[in-house]
Amino acid sequence: AATTEADKYTVQKELCAYIKRYNIRELDLNEIYSHYNISTISEHAFHNCESLTTVAIPGSVTEISRGAFYSCESLTTVVISDSVTAIGYSAFQFCDSLTTIAIPDSVTAIGAYAFTGCKSLTTVVIPDNVTAIGDNAFAGCTSLTAVAIPDSVTAIGTHAFYDCRSLTTVAIPDSVTAIGDYAFAFCRSLTTVVIPDGVTAIGGGAFYNCASLVGNGKC
Repeated sequence: AATTEADKYTVQKELCAYIKRYNIRELDLNEIYSHYNISTISEHAFHNCESLTTVAIPGSVTEISRGAFYSCESLTTVVISDSVTAIGYSAFQFCDSLTTIAIPDSVTAIGAYAFTGCKSLTTVVIPDNVTAIGDNAFAGCTSLTAVAIPDSVTAIGTHAFYDCRSLTTVAIPDSVTAIGDYAFAFCRSLTTVVIPDGVTAIGGGAFYNCASLVGNGKC
């Protein structure tokens, strides 16, 4: 019989329980996901798997769902295959030890709170196919020093980079038309931001308490 969606969810939750019971550190999902034909990492599938340090997401996966790796506080390395198109709401929220994340070019959507509170994350490269950076997507990434926003992005969400206190420079591409409320608030180290002429909406407090900021007149 074909594996149902309920079966796939159960497999993932049983795997999560196994990880927690035996303090598994490295996880390669390729074999088990291929066997059960799993293309979506289920909601909260590996929520709070505190022992995990490394995860390899296989080529069969197209979506990382809501809260999939929420609060995996020891996770330092995630390899995301170029089959993934969506990183869901809170997918990696509070992964305190995550230092770098390579988001493949296949990704078109970064959900709200996707990387909120990843306080060890230092660098993010957002791929060319992403059109919107979700609300709070990188809020509280207090070690983030650099972010590359591609010219496919048209909207930067509310609180998207709130309290990224180590961020020094942001280049907002010409494609962006809207910057959400408090998008860069409390980015205390931000010294330079260039806002393109095509931006028609800058939300309230977008650059609030950016004490070091020197802008181009629109801030």
